[in-house]
Amino acid sequence: MKYVIGIDLGTSAVKTVLVDTKGEICAVVSKNYPLLHEKTGYSEQNPEEWVQQTASALNELIANANIKPEDIEGISYSGQMHGLVLLDENYNLLRNAILWNDTRTTEQCHHLYKVIGEKRLLEITKNQALEGFTLPKLLWVKEYEREIFEKTAVFMLPKDYLRFKMTGFIHSEYSDAAGTLLLNISKKKWDGELCQLVGVNINLCPPLVESSECIGNISESFSQKTGLATSTKVFAGGADNACGAIGAGILSPGETLCSIGTSGVVLSYEERNDRDFNGRVHYFNHGKENAFYTMGVTLSAGHSLSWFKENFAEKDTFEELLADLKNVPIGSNGLLFTPYLVGERTPHADATIRGSFIGMDASHKKRDFTRAVIEGITFSLSESIEIFRESGKEITSIVSIGGGAKNDHWLQIQADVFNAKIVKLSTEQGPALGAAMLAAYGCGWYNSLEECANVFITSSKTYYPNAEHVQVYKQLYELYKEVYLQTNDLSKKLGEFKRK
Repeated sequence: MKYVIGIDLGTSAVKTVLVDTKGEICAVVSKNYPLLHEKTGYSEQNPEEWVQQTASALNELIANANIKPEDIEGISYSGQMHGLVLLDENYNLLRNAILWNDTRTTEQCHHLYKVIGEKRLLEITKNQALEGFTLPKLLWVKEYEREIFEKTAVFMLPKDYLRFKMTGFIHSEYSDAAGTLLLNISKKKWDGELCQLVGVNINLCPPLVESSECIGNISESFSQKTGLATSTKVFAGGADNACGAIGAGILSPGETLCSIGTSGVVLSYEERNDRDFNGRVHYFNHGKENAFYTMGVTLSAGHSLSWFKENFAEKDTFEELLADLKNVPIGSNGLLFTPYLVGERTPHADATIRGSFIGMDASHKKRDFTRAVIEGITFSLSESIEIFRESGKEITSIVSIGGGAKNDHWLQIQADVFNAKIVKLSTEQGPALGAAMLAAYGCGWYNSLEECANVFITSSKTYYPNAEHVQVYKQLYELYKEVYLQTNDLSKKLGEFKRK
């Protein structure tokens, strides 16, 4: 039997999955690493932690599966988007990586609009200048860590650094590069005009390849660390959301994904590179060649539920916390929650907005707050679905993955709020499976990603919208949208009192 490995380099952990030619998951190993929050709004990681924990996970994966390393034909990657890794001319790290959820770069985003203009930036990159993206981080380093910037020979994205340490080769690929604000999305190349206007040498940008392209083999040094064979082919991989889409079979027009992890994503497949959403949702290159996807993002989706549990229901398991959802009516007995714990991404590009519970009174119980959090997360994702539908997209079926797909009641809430059929997958490994599929396709096991998906992906259950519930949620959703309009100015004023 032959195998491939998918490596998902996430924000809090790296996940490795071993998959055979039949699409069976043979082994899964995850390893955690810390986030570094030196100041309010800062979020960093030491990239060497990624390498060490990945090596440890791969060692354990091979041992647990009890297979010959030379039977592992290929490895590919999924990775957290937007993070900035800087290397000098000797390819040594210059500083910690600045991550996607770091919000220190508001000033640099404003500068971008000043030098290039919002309209032209949208024409080139299809996206707004947001604090989470890579270019504003690079400009922040240029302004505040000038010595480091001047030593920089190349910037990399997180999974690309990991792949470099495993192979010795430096590349990026289109789906991750699309989240830098330096890629011309339509032309699939780094944009020289943009680089020149912001004072960034285009030579700092790594070479670009397709997600399924083989860029080399496991290096001798990494082989010694992990037991992997140097004959194992290494493929470029994709951004976490692109790989999540592949792993959920979102590979043709009309297919849509809802993924709820730390952040929340609604992603819809696109064949065209010229649609105009005016920056209200993201527009990125897919991991499938010459394809694209539109995407709405809630920064604190699953994170909102984790925050609530850790602070107000620490002794409960997630299963216990969500068990009472069915005992609370739609609308959480008059309680609304907005999941803006670290700002918001789409449709409100607002780093200063903060979350709220609206409608609290003395009668509310913990279970009401729990349902309000679940409904608020789902409403936030529905805003992106609304934008897709306004553009003419017909969305009748959505594949749901991540934490939101682990609870039947939450899946039914998604069906009712989104007014769409919700499909739950039989085995849901998310972006890690998408990475493994890229490796399987790259190794020639299948003639297309679609053919691979037909083998690797099956559904287990479908949830249908309840017409009566849909109508009630439509009323609540309109109230939910008003909360942002009523609290955005208050959030800015309250920001003056935050811990500095």
